Amino acid sequence: MQKYGVNELRRMFLDFFESKGHLAMKSFSLVPHNDKSLLLINSGMAPLKPYFTGQEIPPRKRVTTCQKCIRTGDIENVGKTARHGTFFEMLGNFSFGDYFKHDAIHWTWEFLTEVVGLDPNRLYPSVYLEDDEAWKIWNEEIGIAPERIFKFGKEDNFWEHGSGPCGPCSEVYYDRGEKYGCGRPDCTVGCECDRYMEIWNNVFTQFDNDGHNNYTELEQKNIDTGMGLERLACIVQNVDSMFDIDTMKALRDHVCRITGVSYGTSDETDVSLRVITDHIRSVTFMISDGIMPSNSGRGYVLRRLLRRACRHGRLLGIERAFLVELAQTVIDGSKDGYPELEEKKDFIFNVIAKEEAQFNKTIDQGLSILADMEADMKAEGTTVLSGENAFKLYDTYGFPVDLTSEILEEKGLTYDKEGFEKAQKEQRAKSEGTFGTHSYSGTDASVYDALDPELTTEFVGYDNMEAESEVTALTSEEEIVDALSDGEKGTVIVAKTPFYATSGGQEADKGVIRSADGEFVVEDVVKLLGGKFGHVGHVTKGMIKIGDKVTMEVDRENRALAANNHSATHLLQKALRMVLGTHVEQAGSLNNANRLRFDFTHFSAMTEEQLKEVEAIVNREIRNHLPVVVRNMPIEEAKKTGAAALFGEKYGDIVRVVSMGDFSIEFCGGTHVANTGDIMAFKILSESGVAAGVRRIEALTSKGLMDYYEEQEQKLHEAAKMLKTTPDNMEEKISHLQAENKALKSEVESLKGKLAKDAIGDVMNQVTEVVGVKLLAAKVDGVDMNGLRDLGDQLKDKLGEGVVVLVSATDGKVSLMAMATKGAIDKGAHAGNLIKACASCVGGGGGGRPNMAQAGGKKPEGMNDALTKAKEVLAEQLA
Repeated sequence: MQKYGVNELRRMFLDFFESKGHLAMKSFSLVPHNDKSLLLINSGMAPLKPYFTGQEIPPRKRVTTCQKCIRTGDIENVGKTARHGTFFEMLGNFSFGDYFKHDAIHWTWEFLTEVVGLDPNRLYPSVYLEDDEAWKIWNEEIGIAPERIFKFGKEDNFWEHGSGPCGPCSEVYYDRGEKYGCGRPDCTVGCECDRYMEIWNNVFTQFDNDGHNNYTELEQKNIDTGMGLERLACIVQNVDSMFDIDTMKALRDHVCRITGVSYGTSDETDVSLRVITDHIRSVTFMISDGIMPSNSGRGYVLRRLLRRACRHGRLLGIERAFLVELAQTVIDGSKDGYPELEEKKDFIFNVIAKEEAQFNKTIDQGLSILADMEADMKAEGTTVLSGENAFKLYDTYGFPVDLTSEILEEKGLTYDKEGFEKAQKEQRAKSEGTFGTHSYSGTDASVYDALDPELTTEFVGYDNMEAESEVTALTSEEEIVDALSDGEKGTVIVAKTPFYATSGGQEADKGVIRSADGEFVVEDVVKLLGGKFGHVGHVTKGMIKIGDKVTMEVDRENRALAANNHSATHLLQKALRMVLGTHVEQAGSLNNANRLRFDFTHFSAMTEEQLKEVEAIVNREIRNHLPVVVRNMPIEEAKKTGAAALFGEKYGDIVRVVSMGDFSIEFCGGTHVANTGDIMAFKILSESGVAAGVRRIEALTSKGLMDYYEEQEQKLHEAAKMLKTTPDNMEEKISHLQAENKALKSEVESLKGKLAKDAIGDVMNQVTEVVGVKLLAAKVDGVDMNGLRDLGDQLKDKLGEGVVVLVSATDGKVSLMAMATKGAIDKGAHAGNLIKACASCVGGGGGGRPNMAQAGGKKPEGMNDALTKAKEVLAEQLA
């Protein structure tokens, strides 16, 4: 048997099923699209769920993919064994109502034995114990002896996920030989040892489960198969585990070179080598799909994997940043199947470097703090770290609680999980993948689920603002209906529309749909499964019915203003890359008729100079009146033009490319100006951070900018009116008022000081002696804290050496102030502690330094008690 590499096996599989009439689709992003049941794509069929449920029409009835996947349910076990990993590639062939068991099984056998060259005598199929059809195909058509076909029950060989499509499975196992076995005489298929490895699983989706285990035959039967690429490579290359296959071994060997540690010499170091090898693969692929480190959701998974890899690097003696080096090896090994890794490598490196540097700043301190906490636990005789301390490590030192748990577990300790969750309730959903109510396919359950999947809408809005069409479906807010009447809210679906639906950061068109009998105001347009456009709004007169011939009219001004802002984001992105660097990628946007918002990847706040430069570049290209040209072209040809693509976006074979002169070229499905001069002008309003490594710019163009300047001008005139001057003379007027205000403030402070001095009168006769230290404790009428401090300084000078305590009430609020000279402090006096004790008498609190302190309170009736307390406390301090 030839030892094919991972990249060869991937190509062989896809080529084989293409030869069987399958459409070879590129891997979908790791970020689920319109599927709220998943945090990350974890199987080959997950992105294809709408095709299996019939909610969307597949591009072809036969499809094959090699899907990148991440599973995070057992992160803690990764590294401890050679079986566990978070990232893997799943080979799959799928049929949506086309071929079924016969072809699926025959092609499984043909690929494994004839294409890959596995020994037929070492392959063992299994079937669901009630699936006689599959058993007969394996036995009578493929020729497998009955004793080599294993029948298993529902737990092993029946796939279902609650209610919805389900069916029996047929798996294929490969006998790797006695050296991988457990040695028991009864060792066979189904044993927990590594001898019989499951490599292929055919799921025959032929039933519908109503949720109560009542099964009905599906009219459209489907095939969903999966084969782990890494597992197949293990067998073909005859190696122990996925960590030994060619691409992963190259990565593992790189880790070994960096650390100076050899693989296979120590169980302890092997764990760390496997953790780093696996996690850097996941991290690299996740970032390439636009996932950014954060403290929630999939961003938290990324941060957790990256920081776990960092820590295991420390355990192997690596004291420097090293993950970017390894990411390059990941890219080198996988770019054959995933060219986006090479395309996005600068960005991938930037994100990894930033996150690794941030964690390295805190890891030593965090480990030290945890060590102190462990010492305290030992002294207290407990093996459980408090939830408060676990949260402190997370919140203050950036330690994911899972990392704290792992470190403790290595020493036979644990932490109080409930206490941690109490300290940070919102962290409970960090690693969960479900968000609210959703259907089987993972989309939000809605009235649109019941629409005919065959319905679709042709978009003609690039070239037309009006169109005639036919109403093909209607819904109210709760159900599918035949008509909507005056005042009712709902959704209109038509065969052809000029209305742009919200997508790509551009908000939907607004406008009107008219029939012979009614009028419908369009407030929003949404893209629905299957290419349908839903026009959301309300009927303003008459009635709209299914089958009506309608005229659709887009609000032209709204469309034009939105296009101004959308086109400006293209200029803005290019300008940002010119000023900040090529690591800048679009991370989101929102464009409507009023303003634009653009999120982009960058790791620090922009300076005022950078913002001015970006703004100047955009306005320069607006003044250059660049022609905006839109072309549809094959994606590979489009990439050669240097066109920028949106992170994580799935593009078809033909893409729409928008060029603005030679300045900006991007993949884009939105609407745009014909010439950049139409934008008129561009003004940045703000720049801020919205997430780790993501910044946001908000800006205005054209009418929105003119409205903004008109508003500012109105405010300017109103302010000038209040100052009794004109806008031209405001600067001079304000300067004059500031000088006048400064002089008056000085005069007021002088008068307040005089009044305070007059209010206290001659108090030197109130000086007493406490344990050999002079104390002046006095009450003053109507003096604020600033006045008390001024008086204190004057009285302290008169006193020479000693302690001054003053109390005053103004508008029911009490102010307390204490001062102590150096001589008094040397004898034990402490103004801060003194004032803290006195403040309790007036219902307040405060404190300060040994030489000066202040406090406030709400009980003027306690002022005399506070002065008495001062004498008592000073005596205690001096004793």
